[in-house]
Amino acid sequence: MLFRGITRLAALLVLALMAAILLVLLVQAWPALHRFGWHFFSGTDWNPVTVQFSALPSIFGTVVTSMIAMVIAVPVSFGIALFITEMAPAWLRRPVSTAIELLAAIPSIIYGMWGLFVFAPVFSEYAQPWITDHIGNWPFIGVLFQGPPMGIGVFTAGLILAIMVIPFISAVMRDVFDLVPTVLKESAYGVGCTTWEVVWNVVLPYTRVGVVGGIMLGLGRALGETMAVTFIIGNSHTISRSLFMPGNTISSTLANEFTEAVGPIYTSSLIALGLILFFITFVVLGLAKLLLLRMGTREGRTS
Repeated sequence: MLFRGITRLAALLVLALMAAILLVLLVQAWPALHRFGWHFFSGTDWNPVTVQFSALPSIFGTVVTSMIAMVIAVPVSFGIALFITEMAPAWLRRPVSTAIELLAAIPSIIYGMWGLFVFAPVFSEYAQPWITDHIGNWPFIGVLFQGPPMGIGVFTAGLILAIMVIPFISAVMRDVFDLVPTVLKESAYGVGCTTWEVVWNVVLPYTRVGVVGGIMLGLGRALGETMAVTFIIGNSHTISRSLFMPGNTISSTLANEFTEAVGPIYTSSLIALGLILFFITFVVLGLAKLLLLRMGTREGRTS
């Protein structure tokens, strides 16, 4: 009974802490939300001089950089996990796994400094002009890759975020792939399946709940990343059609301006950005949980 009471208290403490954080954010953000109303979510102006603030550029940058990161990180992480568990020789699995885990231990500010001083100059000199010349004229998507080769910008921030979340997603995928019973894979190989057919028809169906959980873990990391993005996104309160142009995210705005905020409305607007990020993360993780529950229910019906 004592152990059950302690564990229940710990669980309730987590819920109470989340409720307290939400309450503080709501109270502190209310002056800005009351003054600007829905314009705070739909406007594009951010001017401390005229005391006009809106969150849409920061929300846009947060969502776009996270989407870029996941589009790159998910297939790369899947390939890494597949190589480690299915293709790599025994002597190579441990070094590669250790290297991936070491990448996860690097502080985010180191990624930001590396991105600003090493990756951005190389990207602006070699990769960005080539992408603009060869893809910038394509219909529909060409406009996303136009603009001066500055190196920093939304696309660069998404690339650095992808590098940061790859270790987390690939580590989870590797662990859940290792949980697949060997007899299932050997049976599939025994009837003539290729490696890809075994992965697609045996490994992924068996581990899809864990795979989705790993992807959501990486997405949560990408949404809330601060220092690395602040270094390389350009920190401009604008919305541009080109991914090569500077932008900002909620986290980078808070990191850059919170200590310099003067006046109650300015501070309240920044806290309102934090409240929006809280809701975005909560909604994403909530949808992921619902997806996992639905997948579990479907598996139960199938069996």
